[in-house]
Amino acid sequence: MLTYNTWENPEISFEIDEQYKGALEVIKWSYEQYGKDIVYACSFGIEGIVLIDLIAKVQPDAQIVFLDTDVHFKETYETIERVREKYPTLNIVLKKPALTLEQQAQQFGDKLWETNPNQCCNIRKLEPLNEVLSGAKAWISGLRREQSETRQNVEFINKDNRFKSIKICPLIHWTWKDVWRYVSKHELTYNVLHDQGYPSIGCSHCTKPAFTLEDLRAGRWQGQGKTECGLHTE
Repeated sequence: MLTYNTWENPEISFEIDEQYKGALEVIKWSYEQYGKDIVYACSFGIEGIVLIDLIAKVQPDAQIVFLDTDVHFKETYETIERVREKYPTLNIVLKKPALTLEQQAQQFGDKLWETNPNQCCNIRKLEPLNEVLSGAKAWISGLRREQSETRQNVEFINKDNRFKSIKICPLIHWTWKDVWRYVSKHELTYNVLHDQGYPSIGCSHCTKPAFTLEDLRAGRWQGQGKTECGLHTE
């Protein structure tokens, strides 16, 4: 089994087929390789909806973890409930931070997402994910190379130095149009905020509409000089 500790630039190749661009083959390999020792950390954005559908074809009882920061849009929570109804055998877990919003405000001041967004992301996203991954050898992410410059070199299988894990990204070759074509073809439910100018959806305080496809993450942390929450940086 390929793990963080046994990583030595493994030569693993996947066929980039026309229908799935390698994604389904990567997912099959992942669950054959890791079984219950892999988790999908899902934000329930549009890429997540595609991955959940693909994962359900391969592993109907897969573990799907949503990092519940307590400050997501109500539409995001509604999306999760609809997904639960569509895929009742999936193990969808809402992982909360150790600190409530009230405790965070007492320790670090009110509206930490404005005064120190990096610290807020660390408390409400990075630390919870670290706890989740402490019992897993690998995790799945919906990163696509097209999303931003910082993601253009992502591979299907990655050594994740931040979480000391293997990070698997099945959708790296999918375009924005590919994602939406799949959702439309299979009539998948998704977050209605995508129809209101939100290509990337995170916490409600830190996400604004972005009406440009040049940078699909332009609506995240506007004015903060920040483009990533930290989950995908080393």
